[in-house]
Amino acid sequence: MDKFVCAADYPVVQTEAGKLRGYVWNDTFIFKGIKYADAKRFRRPEKVQPWEGIKDAQSYGMVCPLLEQDKPGMELLVPHMYWPMDENCQYLNIWTQSIDKEAKKPVMVWLHGGGFFAGSSIEQIAYDGENMSREGDVVVVSLNHRLNVLGYLDLSPFGEEYEASANVGSFDMIAALQWVRDNIAAFGGDPDNVTIFGQSGGGAKVWTLMQMPAADGLFHKGIVQSGIYEMLGDVENQDGTQIVEAILKELGLGRGDVKQLETIPYDQLAAAYKKAAPAIQASGGYVGNEPHISKDYVGDPIHHGFREHAQKIPVLIGTVLGEFDFRMPLAGKREFDRETALSYVRQRFGDGAEQIMDLFAQIYPEKCSVDARSVDFLFRGPTIDFIKERSKTPESVTYSYQLTYDFPVFDGKLAWHCSEIPYVFHNMDKVPVCAGAGGEQLQETIFGSWMRFAKTGSPQAEGFAWPACTAGDEAMMLLDQNCRIVHNADHELVRLAKQLELAVREDDTGEIQH
Repeated sequence: MDKFVCAADYPVVQTEAGKLRGYVWNDTFIFKGIKYADAKRFRRPEKVQPWEGIKDAQSYGMVCPLLEQDKPGMELLVPHMYWPMDENCQYLNIWTQSIDKEAKKPVMVWLHGGGFFAGSSIEQIAYDGENMSREGDVVVVSLNHRLNVLGYLDLSPFGEEYEASANVGSFDMIAALQWVRDNIAAFGGDPDNVTIFGQSGGGAKVWTLMQMPAADGLFHKGIVQSGIYEMLGDVENQDGTQIVEAILKELGLGRGDVKQLETIPYDQLAAAYKKAAPAIQASGGYVGNEPHISKDYVGDPIHHGFREHAQKIPVLIGTVLGEFDFRMPLAGKREFDRETALSYVRQRFGDGAEQIMDLFAQIYPEKCSVDARSVDFLFRGPTIDFIKERSKTPESVTYSYQLTYDFPVFDGKLAWHCSEIPYVFHNMDKVPVCAGAGGEQLQETIFGSWMRFAKTGSPQAEGFAWPACTAGDEAMMLLDQNCRIVHNADHELVRLAKQLELAVREDDTGEIQH
C-alpha cells in the first residue's frame, strides 16, 4: 500500500549548512531541490551559506537554461518531463531507504544526458530514483549543473577571474560530489562507496571527471552508458578569444566590454552565441559547449591516456546496438527475403551492404538481417578504443556490454539511444515500450548488474559470469532475453560500417563528411 508522510519533524536531516525537510513515499525518504552550491556567472561554484531553521526540500530545483527550446518528440520511445529554467541551477535530489548516519549504503550519483549543453536531472521520466533506491537498497542522487555557454565557454584570455570558465559546469559536478562526501552519511549513504553513472552526455561526464584531478577521491566507480564520442568543440590548441570576440560583436560590444557578459540576460547571450558559433566551428575553431583541455582537465583519455588515479577506478561501459537510429521499424521485416533486406541495408552502406549483413548475422544470428542497417559506429567505435586504452594498464578494471534487445514497437525495434535507462533505474513501469516479451527478466538482469557493480566493483553474480576486459580481449556482455559473452566480436563490423558509410556520403556530396 502506498504510504505518504510529511510532518513538521519528519523526515528532517541535518546537513553542514542547515536542516532539510523532505517527505516519505512508499517507505522511501525523498529530498528534492537541495542547493549544493552557489556561483557567479563564469566563476567556480562556492559553498552555500548556512541557514537557521528548517528548509523544505520537497520540490525539484531549477534546471539550467538551454540554448534551444525543448520540443516534445519521440515521447513513445523516450518520455520526458519539462521544468522551469534558471542559471542558478546547482540543485540535487536524493532518494534513500534510511536517514540513519550508520546505515552506510552505496551511493549512486546520476549525471544526466544532453551532451554538455542540454538536459536536466529530471528531463526523462525514467530518471526518477525511487525504485532504484528501494529495489537496490542504495542512496540515489541526481543533480543539475551549468551547461552550454554558462558552463563551458573559455573567457580566460579576458581576465584571471575567468580562469576556470571553460569548465565551470564540471566544477559544479565536483561541488555536488563534495557535498555528497560531506553530507550523504546523514541520508544513510556511504561517502566511501560512491558510483557516478550517466548516459550519453552523462556518460561523457563520468570519464571527463575521471580526467580532472579536483574530482579525485570523490567517487570510486564509474558507469558509462553510450558516453564515448568525439568531442567536436574541444579544439585543444585554441582558447576562447575568437568565439568570445564574435559574441561581443553580435551584441554590439567590444573586447573591453567583456564584463557585461556577466550580467546580460541569458537569452541575449545565448542568441549571440548561436549566431557566432557555426562559422567558427565550420572553420575548425574552438566554440566551447563541452570541457576544454586545461590544467583542470587533462583531456580525452583515448588520445591523452588515463591519469594514474583514473586507471584505478573500476568502469562498466557499453552502448546499445541501434543508438541513433530512431526510425520506426520496417513493417513485416521478419518476413523479408535476403534481397529485400539487402535493398534497405544498401541505402546506408552501398555496395558493401552484403558484407555488413553477413558480419551482422555471424555476431547476432537471432536478429533480422535488415537490422544490419542500424549498426552504430559513432558510439561503439570510440568505446572500443576507450577499452583498448584502459586495457593497456593491468590494474584498470573494465567491464563491457551492449544492449541488443528488440523492443515491442510495431514489428520490433532494436535498442536505441536512451532505451536502457528505464531498466537501469528499475522504471520499466514508467515507460510502456519497455514492457515487451522478456522485458521483466531483462530489467532484473541489467538492474542487478548495475547494483552489484555499485556495491562491489563487479557486475558478476553466481551463475552469471561476466569477465573483465584484458589487453587484446574485449569480453562484451550482450544484454538481451538470452545474455551471452562475446570476444572482440563486432570490431571488424564497426570498422567496416564506418568506412562504408563515409564512402557513401562522399559519393553523394563529392567530399567526405565527418
